[in-house]
Amino acid sequence: QVHLVESGGGLVQAGGSLRLSCVASGLTFSMYAMGWFRQTPGKEREFVAAISRSAISTYYTGSVKDRFTISRDNAKSTVFLQMNSLKREETDVYYCAGIEARTSSKTYTRDSDYNAWGEGTQVTGSS
Repeated sequence: QVHLVESGGGLVQAGGSLRLSCVASGLTFSMYAMGWFRQTPGKEREFVAAISRSAISTYYTGSVKDRFTISRDNAKSTVFLQMNSLKREETDVYYCAGIEARTSSKTYTRDSDYNAWGEGTQVTGSS
């Protein structure tokens, strides 16, 4: 059974940084493209960043480009999201997601593309 477990969330001041991690088990991690999403209660889940299974390709939503970095360590079955210059309005639950990818360079940006999800980790921004 596939499990994704996020960690690294917490309280952060505006302008600060956090590094989220997501450890995967029950799957061949190197065959999975991974993504990060976030959701505020009452709103739709929003795409944040994606990385191909080989890490050769990454993709970001425009609002986080140049501030967030997605990366992965296939040997540790872990995907990371480094978040810098966090904004107070980026208080959300952050989720990692995975999908077995047919090609090494493909990234996925729609939540409907993914079939494995973690429980989420809360990021709370303060002024």
